[in-house]
Amino acid sequence: MALNIIRFAVALVLIQVAVAHFFSLKNAEAAQDSERVVIFAAKSTVNAVTDICRLYKEQKTGNPQLSFAASSTLAKQISNGAPADIFLSANTKWMDYLEKQKMIDPNSRIDLLGNRIVLIAPLESPIDKIEIEPSFALVELLADQRLAMGDPDHVPSGIYGKQAFENLKVWKHVKDRLARGKDVRSALMLVERAEAPIGQVYATDAAISKKVRVIGTFPQYCHPPIAYPVALTAGKHSSGALHFMDFLKSAQAKHIFQRYGFIVY
Repeated sequence: MALNIIRFAVALVLIQVAVAHFFSLKNAEAAQDSERVVIFAAKSTVNAVTDICRLYKEQKTGNPQLSFAASSTLAKQISNGAPADIFLSANTKWMDYLEKQKMIDPNSRIDLLGNRIVLIAPLESPIDKIEIEPSFALVELLADQRLAMGDPDHVPSGIYGKQAFENLKVWKHVKDRLARGKDVRSALMLVERAEAPIGQVYATDAAISKKVRVIGTFPQYCHPPIAYPVALTAGKHSSGALHFMDFLKSAQAKHIFQRYGFIVY
């Protein structure tokens, strides 16, 4: 009888320990979830945002998860229910698209960054500097090849490029001579591989490559200002998401963005 009582007491203690361990794990998982933040960011920010997240992790501040693609692709994924906490877009169009659907928190939205668009050529290209001005001879420089750019139907870099080419009155000459990239980095890669003699990308993309050089910078008057808005997605106000938004606006993050050539607002 006494032995049975002892066995029962031991079993009860083991059950209590197991239950305590279970809830301890659950609490740890909940704490980790509160620190985890999912960031959807435009492909042109991949280097800078990756460095910012690395610094964020080193400071043991949280656990950011990154997803990079064209802003159009990311916006459509968020619209379809993708679990993003923060969206950093390469233009206002796709942020506006989500705001109209009430998929972002408009009170959290700010213009975080700016950029410029440029023309690039392979490092060993014989093409010298180009004066980008109305009716400049871009099609002649292409000869029988194509101009690499982000797809102007939906990729922000390409949308800005199309607007610039239209205002400069050269779009009608090049619109059928495009190598359309799924994002700006695809256009950069085509020029790096010398599969296209000229590409139109962001200045920040050109700056990270050792295989291309800038042959011309577009005048700012020929396209709308290039703004990168960032916002919390609707209903995503966890402590991790709020803290990471603050970190994106910190002096440390600004320094990294500037190092990669972004204009910081």
